[in-house]
Amino acid sequence: MSHLPIGVFDSGVGGLSVLNALQGELPHERFVYFADTGHAPYGERGDAFVAERTRTVARHLLDRHRIKALVVACNTATAAAIHLLRAEHPALPLVGVEPALKPAVATSRTGHVAVIATRVTLESRKFEALRNSLAAQAAFSIVPCDGLAGAIERSDLAEIAALSQRYLAAAGTFGNAPGQIDTLVLGCTHYPFIAAELRRHTGDAVRFIDTGAPVAQQTRRLLAQAGQLAEEGNGAVELVCSAAPDALDAAAARWLARPAGRAATAEVSAPATA
Repeated sequence: MSHLPIGVFDSGVGGLSVLNALQGELPHERFVYFADTGHAPYGERGDAFVAERTRTVARHLLDRHRIKALVVACNTATAAAIHLLRAEHPALPLVGVEPALKPAVATSRTGHVAVIATRVTLESRKFEALRNSLAAQAAFSIVPCDGLAGAIERSDLAEIAALSQRYLAAAGTFGNAPGQIDTLVLGCTHYPFIAAELRRHTGDAVRFIDTGAPVAQQTRRLLAQAGQLAEEGNGAVELVCSAAPDALDAAAARWLARPAGRAATAEVSAPATA
């Protein structure tokens, strides 16, 4: 099965930040990236909707593309549905993403950490459990960023700038002095793409933590354990989306370090009996 592709899934273009890390860690692998752009953004949808879309896309990637592993490169989808995918596909190597609170706590010197993410992610039971497990180790400033992922999808620079300013101001005071926030968790895979804009509001001393590299490393570990690592070849990326292929092409050309093929459109619907 080593020649089969790895599926990478997000509601839109944000998961390209994770795919970029995967390409660097696994240069010989083939990837199928599915962007559910026809139903994005997930971060402002309900759990039931996100869970059903995630299950439907996973089935499509397994049936149509015969993927050997699946990376759910979306914090919202991971929070809403990763447990369902593990139950439905127990033999499939699965990797999800979640706000990187543990690395942030380990990194912070002031003990003050800000977390920006979608509202659905931050209100999930999965995130609440993670935060509670670390409550004694750091003070967290939690900011739901309504609209920010959508603005990044649209490349709306004015809205990105306005929302970044608003949400980081709400987080608190950034810096290295006692009581200040010295670590910022980028809790949505879209947010690494606007790191420069976010940096304007935090200053250079604040450390940003995202999940791309840890996810890529975990994917390698799981494939190695299963004996499914591709050991040769140049690797490749197939892009698929449920809407707006030109926007996905443009985002891939802008944000992936290695080229991808042109995006195809696939109408992926839940079975009538589901």
